Amino acid sequence: MPDHRKLGRELGLFGTDPLIGAGLPYWLPDGAAVRHALEEYVRAAERAAGYRHVYSPVLGKRELYEISGHWAHYSEDMFPPMNLGGEQLVLRPSLCPHHAVIYRSRSRSHRELPLRIAELGPMYRSELSGVLGGLTRVRAIQLNDAHIFCTVDQVADEARGALELIGRAYRAMDISPVRHRLSLPGAGGKYAAAPEDWRRATGMLRGVLEELGLPYEEGAGEAAFYGPKIDVQVADAAGRESTLSTVQVDFLQPERFRLAYVGPDGRRHRPVMVHRSVVGSVERAVAHLLEAHGGAFPPWLAPLQVAVLPVGDAEEPQALALAARCAELGLRAEVFGAERGSLGARVREARLVPYQAVIGPREAAAGQVALRLRDGRRLAPRPAGEVLDRVRALAGAHRPWLWEDGDEVAGRAGREPGQS
Repeated sequence: MPDHRKLGRELGLFGTDPLIGAGLPYWLPDGAAVRHALEEYVRAAERAAGYRHVYSPVLGKRELYEISGHWAHYSEDMFPPMNLGGEQLVLRPSLCPHHAVIYRSRSRSHRELPLRIAELGPMYRSELSGVLGGLTRVRAIQLNDAHIFCTVDQVADEARGALELIGRAYRAMDISPVRHRLSLPGAGGKYAAAPEDWRRATGMLRGVLEELGLPYEEGAGEAAFYGPKIDVQVADAAGRESTLSTVQVDFLQPERFRLAYVGPDGRRHRPVMVHRSVVGSVERAVAHLLEAHGGAFPPWLAPLQVAVLPVGDAEEPQALALAARCAELGLRAEVFGAERGSLGARVREARLVPYQAVIGPREAAAGQVALRLRDGRRLAPRPAGEVLDRVRALAGAHRPWLWEDGDEVAGRAGREPGQS
């Protein structure tokens, strides 16, 4: 696999600048398009799975993180507090304390559970300069995060549902994990002292993995400070593993924030908090996608989905009209005009674009396009509207392939558009 840092520069997806700072990449338009597509997919998938989205501030009082346990167990990875008006404010290292406060903003009934709260929100980690690199280790992170507040009896179903959601997302992104890890506490004072809660939470996650038939390995010392987790591991070009997605069970923070719901018996009960992230940080997800696909993203994720190639200047009006129609349909398209070189040169320039819509004299006269697929296959000329409808349907369904099986697709050889 190639290095995402090199690919990111070559493809104009993201960059860095010493004036902004180490570990603080900026996103260029094509990179932003990939990021937006990924974020929109995740939000839609979460809505379909019953999640409600929220926004919460990137700052919180130090007291918030003292209650959550982050200050005691995680402060070395947090930025120093900022003094303001007699208070100490901290850039948040996690979203879970904010979501706990949102949960307790009013009384809750057992009928509301499971309550699934999701957010694609920024958080900040005080990473050392020596470990920063590309998009995989950064200081400002856009995290796909969610917290499910549920009863003890609902934990297994929610963890299972989260893993299934992760699996669907990986199929759409056309990537595979290298393994699942059940991350457990290790020695030292890094972890909250609640042995019975750790035992229960670990048993729940182990049971879900075994029920789903997912092979896993146990990793001591890899748990969150508040509870065990299932880590979905991926590997980079050098074979180095990192965690992309997680499912975690947390008894600690509901206790610390005194969260409650009113049960069927009319009494107050403590919910369990299931943390889960489908694609983890957007930065790390895009880095892995870049390396896994070499820049040839699945059609729904590609920064440019349709390259419109008029054979000559005479077909320029039809090409511009087709690109405008793509924009109306929500497809990302660009005209590669004849001024950019020969048709062959433009085909090579657009080699990573999933669909190349070629318009020669015959196609222009008939309102058709000759579609080339990124893998070299060609479709016979057909009505432009039909082609765009099919492309939009494939992209909208988040399919990882270029064309449906069974469709008539010509081989790599064939006549050029406009030829008899």
